[in-house]
Amino acid sequence: MLKIGSIELDVPFVQAALSGYSDLPMRRLARAYGAPYTLNEVMLDRLVLEPGRHQRSILTVYDDDHPVAGQLMGANPDQFAPAAVAMADAGYDVIDINFGCPVKKVLGRCRGGFHLSQPDVALDIIARVIDAVGPYRPVTVKMRRGMEDTAKSEADFFTILDGAMALGVAAVTVHGRTVRQRYVGPSQWSFLERVKRHVGERIILGSGDLFSADACVRMIKETGVDGVTIARGCIGNPWIFEECRALWNGSELPPPPSIERQRDAVVAHWKEIRAYYGDTLGARMIRKFGIKYSEHHPMARQVRNAFVAMKGSDAIEQVIDTWYNPATDWPPVVRREGHGDLVAAGATSE
Repeated sequence: MLKIGSIELDVPFVQAALSGYSDLPMRRLARAYGAPYTLNEVMLDRLVLEPGRHQRSILTVYDDDHPVAGQLMGANPDQFAPAAVAMADAGYDVIDINFGCPVKKVLGRCRGGFHLSQPDVALDIIARVIDAVGPYRPVTVKMRRGMEDTAKSEADFFTILDGAMALGVAAVTVHGRTVRQRYVGPSQWSFLERVKRHVGERIILGSGDLFSADACVRMIKETGVDGVTIARGCIGNPWIFEECRALWNGSELPPPPSIERQRDAVVAHWKEIRAYYGDTLGARMIRKFGIKYSEHHPMARQVRNAFVAMKGSDAIEQVIDTWYNPATDWPPVVRREGHGDLVAAGATSE
């Protein structure tokens, strides 16, 4: 069991916050396949505070979407606390602070991973959020292992980590790459092991290179972290959560998703997206997920091209009927290994 403040999770596998991806439809699908806890896509603190369509969307939490965390990102410490209060009052169960996003435009605006280079500001933000919502909501932090591979960056990381723990955060998620590294090169799991040894019984979640259930379970066993947050590895791959559950509970890994099971997931996801966004925007939204679903299909390249080419809501129905017909004599489905060569464009989780 994994505990984040007062929230108890029966398995230690979490759907990470994914900018542009972990919306309500994706979170509902992840839960249907076994995710015990999900994070909403990262939100700018100013959008939480500015009246309008974005604010209404951000501050709408549905009854079937619990437990869920709202992840905040911004530059101005003054805006974090009121934004956290608004999200907590709207019904988010946890407030997560993003100190990990490596996107260039985010860093240029002194947001996300940029805060790892200024421990005093980072700790000021954490203190303000905990003072504002700590009495009634767990506060967590997402970090990378530093701004870059230097002794100073590592020292800044541990200054923020120790300070966050002293202030009372419920958990810290650590991605094993630096901010400058973005997604290039391997995630350093050995660093996660050091962090977990350093904090003792405090809760650490690991992140980075989690594209299979085997990797998720191995990260916990090899590093000692208390749980993992699955980011790019669960886009178009909701089955990873049921696979994690099976391995964690000592069962054999389920077979790779059959064409029929793939169809069920795509249809369910499309239904959720269509209801949430409508036909026009929904058709654009399902395309980027479809590209990732296609990686599991034995005709992956052709299915990917079909998702890329589709226009309008009728086209998705045609793609499903053509490429996910279980009566067709398809080649055998082979389990996807790693993240392949089809990386989700724009998907960031830190």
